[in-house]
Parts: sequence; structure tokens; C-alpha cells
Amino acid sequence: MATEQPMTESKSSSTTGGKLATTAPVPAPRPSMIEGLMSAPVVFTVEALDVFYGAYKAVRGVELAIRKNQITAFIGPSGCGKTTVLRCLNRMNDLIPGARVSGKVLYHGIDLYGPDVSATEVRRRIGMVFQKPNPFPKSIYDNVAYGPRINGIRDKAKLDEIVEKSLRSAALWDEVKDRLKHSALGMSGGQQQRLCIARTIAVEPEVVLMDEPCSALDPIATARVEDLMRELKQHFTIVIVTHNMQQAARVSDFTAFFTAELDTAGQRFGQLVEFDVTARIFSNPKEQRTENYITGRFG
Repeated sequence: MATEQPMTESKSSSTTGGKLATTAPVPAPRPSMIEGLMSAPVVFTVEALDVFYGAYKAVRGVELAIRKNQITAFIGPSGCGKTTVLRCLNRMNDLIPGARVSGKVLYHGIDLYGPDVSATEVRRRIGMVFQKPNPFPKSIYDNVAYGPRINGIRDKAKLDEIVEKSLRSAALWDEVKDRLKHSALGMSGGQQQRLCIARTIAVEPEVVLMDEPCSALDPIATARVEDLMRELKQHFTIVIVTHNMQQAARVSDFTAFFTAELDTAGQRFGQLVEFDVTARIFSNPKEQRTENYITGRFG
């Protein structure tokens, strides 16, 4: 691997056109740090991915590799395909009439869109946390136990163990252990989102996808969820969509920057511009469009 050129100041700390940059300075990455991140096994390989809604090609030509026990962030302006690509990773787009993909989404080398692959099994292995907390109108306990019960676990002691383990992993156990039978709808927004994370990991997925998990939360709750992401990556591979570039810089190991372009017919489509180690994206991006976005020139 080529040796990185020394950097003394992050590009994202500059002022552009009288507008302050939107991200804090990020130190230039050390080659050893990059090599360590790049040595992690690949979980997803996305090759020439196009996403269609009917005849409309919404996302074009995405190529990237997502690595084990790392946090990968998708950033970019609204309408650039971040969430669409995220939903391809566990076939959530299958639920949208007219949606289809071309190219390949490989999970440990297996094409997730192959004819013999069960979408249900894909979603068990690759869980998802949505933008708005969506607890079921059930008790806190029953929210977490829901997935294991669907998977056939009926033993009360085993369910108790799973619920406690999942809530501890979501940094929520100490807050709710005395009210597990209370409705989840009575929790705060930040607690509800951590409950949804606990519910997701209760079925022991390998990958957790998060679609703007902090967009509806206050700064304190956001910090709790970000701390939780750092802890969870020891056990899970995490992919997040975020509009918050500071969040991407704080928590992610890799960053994919998407933007929206117009084709010759004037149709808007999403496109991956650059994918790299986060520290390199925010200190020395290869693409001018990436630098323009992270320094606040557009978006």
C-alpha cells in the first residue's frame, strides 16, 4: 500500500466562500491505521449496483466493500440514494412495488438476490434500525423477545436471558430492568431507539443497518446511541446512513459519499462518488465533489 502524504491540516477545517466548514478538523490517517482497517474481512461486496423503481433508474453503478466489525457511513445530500443502497443490503427494497436491482450484492460471496436465497433469512442475518423509533405497542420485554419467539424460542428462562443480554448490549438494562412489563411507548425517544437496537440484536444478526438512527433524537440521546455503536461494532458489522457529517467523522471507520446527478434526459439519479477510510475522506478526499460537500459548498 502506498505511503500517505503527510498532512498538517484537514481540508474540512477550511472556510469556503465565506461559509464555515461543516466538520471539525480530522487528523490525516496513519498508514498503519489504514492497513489495520483494510485487513478486516469483507462482509459485503457491491458490484455495479443499479436500483430501479419501475423504469426509473434511481441509483447507478455503485461499487464498494463493507468490512467486518467496522462502522461504514453513507453520507450525501437528500435524494442521492444512500437509503436506497442501504436497503439493498438486506433486501428491504423488495417490499416496494416495482423496485428491482441489477449488478451484485454479495454477502460472504453469496449473491443476496440469487434465486435460492430467502429474503426472510437475509433479514434475520442482516437487521435494520429505522430513522424513527418504532417500538411495538407491547411491553419492553415483549418487544425484545418478539424476534426470538418468532424464531421458535419458547423457554421462559432462555427468553429472559436473551432479553437481559440484548438490553445490556443496548446500554438500556439498568434504566428499564424494574419496568420490563411496562409499555415501550412510554419510554423517551432515545430509550425507544435503543430498545429498537436491542430488539434487532436479540435475534443475533451479523450485520446491523441503521437508517439515520439519531435524526429524531436530542444531542444527549444522540451521544448515547453513538457510544453504543462503538461498543456494538466489537460484535457486529454496522452500516449507517447519516445526514450528520460530524457523526460520520466521529463514529465511522469507512465513509461512502453519494451525490445526485442529472442524466441526459434530465432525470435525477444517485451515484457513489467516493468510498474510503473515513479519516482519509475527511482529511484528503480524492474527489473535488467530496471536498465541496464536506466543506459546506453544497448539500
